[in-house]
Amino acid sequence: MRVGVLLNERGGVEALGKLADDARRAADDGFSSAWMSQIFGVDALTALAVAGSGVPGIELGTAVVPTYPRHPAVLAQQARTTALALQGRFTLGIGLSHKIVIEDMYGYDYGRPLRHMDEYLSVLAPLLAGENASFTGETVRGHIGLSVPNEGRVPLLLAALGPKMLKLAAERADGTVLWMTGPVTVREHIVPTITAAAEAAGRDAPRVVCVLPVCVTGEVERAREQAAETFEVYGVLPSYRAMMDREGVEGPKDLAIVGDEDAVAAKLEELAKAGVTDFVAAEYMPGDRRTRDFLKSVAGR
Repeated sequence: MRVGVLLNERGGVEALGKLADDARRAADDGFSSAWMSQIFGVDALTALAVAGSGVPGIELGTAVVPTYPRHPAVLAQQARTTALALQGRFTLGIGLSHKIVIEDMYGYDYGRPLRHMDEYLSVLAPLLAGENASFTGETVRGHIGLSVPNEGRVPLLLAALGPKMLKLAAERADGTVLWMTGPVTVREHIVPTITAAAEAAGRDAPRVVCVLPVCVTGEVERAREQAAETFEVYGVLPSYRAMMDREGVEGPKDLAIVGDEDAVAAKLEELAKAGVTDFVAAEYMPGDRRTRDFLKSVAGR
């Protein structure tokens, strides 16, 4: 199981410079990958293209970019440009986001998310591979080719939790990227579903990129309470709530990987045995050096 880190967005006018420092530190610390979320701050693809262009030897990716606000051809163009800036070390992770964001904030119809993603991929996937796209659907249309001079295709991951989305990820992408999904759910639901779909489609074994909060500490209760506060919103978003119910946990604080080095190592081993191909650590405790030191030791094995 490869080990990566989540790059936290920094504030202020020096945000991109700080992000570049964080990406360089991740590479120097021996992590295989570093990932950035697309929420309401700096644009993740632009930020990675700028901050990561001078950082060799590490995969950089989005986890994840919402599809609805960007036409698939526009996202493909931006992703291929980012991959060009990063000399082919970029992986595009995409997702549906949530009704409260897409419908209530952006004003798009969120009524048929599965159809939207299926049709979106019909335009995005060929363009990421350097092919022309020609598709007319009910929610997406695209008849276009791009001339960004990439060598090879841009790898694509799909945030997928339900069976139908996991099937799409297996058939149309390179795998899935998960958030707030615990080891029991990964072992009993995610991996069997996506693996079976990939085998049925004659596709290679999919990547399963699992992102979870991590804190190596002796103050377990304090760290869990901080996780509960930091990640509170994810406990009420329907897609993540369904995964927590499946896992049998109350909320994000129970999914955070917290404890001393032995306890955290045991949880990472459980995820690896469950079928996770890439673990991505979301470090969330201010001033925490012990967690990074541990993660460095794991990444270097």
